[in-house]
Amino acid sequence: MASMRCRALSGVFLWAVLAGAASAGPITVKVGVLNDMSGVYSDTGGPGSVVAAQLAIEDFAKDHPDLHVDLVSADHQNKPDVGAAIARQWYDRDGVDAIFDVPTSSVALAVSQVTREKNRIFIDSGAGTTDLTGKACSPNTIQWTYDTYALAHGTAGAMLKRGGDSWYFLTADYAFGLSLQAEAAAVVAKGGGRVLGSARVPFPATDFSSFLLQAQASGAKVVGLANAGGDTVNAVKQAHEFGLTDSGQKLAALLVYAVDVHSLGLETARGLVLTESFYWDLNPGTRAFSARFAPRHHGSMPTMNQAGVYSGLLHYLKAVAATGSKDPQTTMAWMKANPTDDPLFGKGSVRADGRKLHPMYLFEVKAPSESKGEWDLYKLLDTIPADDAFRPLAEGGCPLVGKG
Repeated sequence: MASMRCRALSGVFLWAVLAGAASAGPITVKVGVLNDMSGVYSDTGGPGSVVAAQLAIEDFAKDHPDLHVDLVSADHQNKPDVGAAIARQWYDRDGVDAIFDVPTSSVALAVSQVTREKNRIFIDSGAGTTDLTGKACSPNTIQWTYDTYALAHGTAGAMLKRGGDSWYFLTADYAFGLSLQAEAAAVVAKGGGRVLGSARVPFPATDFSSFLLQAQASGAKVVGLANAGGDTVNAVKQAHEFGLTDSGQKLAALLVYAVDVHSLGLETARGLVLTESFYWDLNPGTRAFSARFAPRHHGSMPTMNQAGVYSGLLHYLKAVAATGSKDPQTTMAWMKANPTDDPLFGKGSVRADGRKLHPMYLFEVKAPSESKGEWDLYKLLDTIPADDAFRPLAEGGCPLVGKG
C-alpha cells in the first residue's frame, strides 16, 4: 500500500467560525484513494486517480495553506471483500476520514456499507450502479461522476434515434454490468425497440469470440457492450476483427473512456457513440487541468473517473474548511447544502440521495482523418442537462428521500 503526504506550511492554523464561535484548533484530514491499481480498471482510475487527488490537495492548499491533508492509496483488486477489509482498516486503525474513487460496483456497495457503519465519508467516482443512490443509498455516500442511468439514457437514446431499434447485449456478469444492461434495455423498450438477447460474460474477460458469434447470429442492429475498461477494449478489438461492424451491425459501448479509445486507435473505434461527464478537451478548464495531469501520469489524459476524484475531493475539503469540522454529518450537510463548482465539471449540486448533478455529454469517436493529434478523439454531439441526465429523485427508491 502506497502512502503519500501533502503537508501545508507549518505554524499556520485554520480557525473557522461555526455558529458564531471559533473552532478549537487546527484540522488534519486523512483521505484515501481506493481502486483497481493493476487490473482491468487501472487505466481509468488506478494511479491516475492518486495524481488527481494530489492535484486537488495542491490546488486547495493555495487558498488554505493551514489545512493539513494526508493521502493514502490502496488496490482493492476488484474484490468486494478486499475493498471492505481495506476500508475497515483505514477507518479503524489508520484514521482515514474519507474514501474516494472505488470502481467496480460490487466493491463500491461494500465500501459504502462499511463507511455507513463506521460513520465516515465515501465519495465514489468510479462505480456506476444506481443502487448507490437507490435502494442502497447511504447518508455517508455521494456518487459523483456518472451512473448507469445516465450512460444508458445518453447512448441508447442516441442509437435509437439513429435507427438502432434491435439490440443484443454483452454484459459483464456483476452488479455494474447487470445494472447497465437493465437501464439500457428499459430505454430501448420505451423507445419502441426490442432486446433480442444477451450474454453474461465472466468478469474480467479476454476472449469474447463465442459471445460475439451469438451477437452476430441474433441479427440485432446494435450490439450493446455493458462492460468497462479492459473488457470493453477487448470486446471492441475482437468485434473489429470479426468484421461485426462491416456486416452492418453497430457497436454501442455503454461505458468507454478516452484512454480506451486511445488504446484502440481511431481506425478501430471510429464511429462509436458514447456518453461521458468529462473530456479533457471540452473547455479551457478541462484543458488546463489535463495539461498539468498528463506529465505526472505518463503523458495520458485524465478520465472522467480521475476528474471525479479531483472534483469530489475539492468539494469535501471546502466543506471541512467552511465548517471547521471533520464530523461526517456536518461535512455531508454542507456538501449537500452548497453548490459544487470546479473547473472540470462546472457548477452542480448534490441531491438528498447522494447523486451529484452536472451535465453529461454525448460524443462520437472521430475518424482518423478528422483527428488533429494523438488525443484528439471525440466530437461533441449533444449536451444533456443535469436534470435530464440522471434518474429523477422520486424514482430511485432511496430511503433518505422524504415520503411526503
